[in-house]
Amino acid sequence: MKYLIVGLGNIGPEYAETRHNIGFMVLDYLAQKFDGKFDVSRHAFVTEIKSKGRTFVLVKPTTYMNLSGKAVGHYLNSLKLSPEQMLIITDDIAIPFGKLRIRMKGSAGGHNGLKHIEQTLGHNNYPRLRFGVGDDFSKGKQVDYVLSTFSDDEKAELQTLIEKSADAVISFGTIGLERTMNQFNTK
Repeated sequence: MKYLIVGLGNIGPEYAETRHNIGFMVLDYLAQKFDGKFDVSRHAFVTEIKSKGRTFVLVKPTTYMNLSGKAVGHYLNSLKLSPEQMLIITDDIAIPFGKLRIRMKGSAGGHNGLKHIEQTLGHNNYPRLRFGVGDDFSKGKQVDYVLSTFSDDEKAELQTLIEKSADAVISFGTIGLERTMNQFNTK
């Protein structure tokens, strides 16, 4: 079985360690853990890893967040996969820092990357792992917040949370969405 795992983020060193790039961080960890090397491909940096008899195609879109659907549409089509065989990893300000929410479908919730994916696919019926980054920002400062780096307290926990998210990705491909949701969704 093959799965498409798309980590959302923005390319460039100025975005590398920001909250908005948690999807890239999780995929970077997975690639490192399984000896994957990202190559430049159409609309994305791409690598393949194998675990437990499954192939995971890791995709970090190079289109910037607001056009993430371009990469998603291209790789779903070229790999001939259904949306159920895809997992999107994204930041979420509506969830407290460190909490994970895995869902089969849902609204974009104001997230421009998810909005573009929904627009590209024509629906919102695709699995996503929402990584809570909290909402510690003043009114009107949402963009500044998601494009800022994690606090020192958050950084102390970040690696463990990235590893947990990576475990959830492998679980998604091996035991399925329902059991992964039961195991990894946190209150």
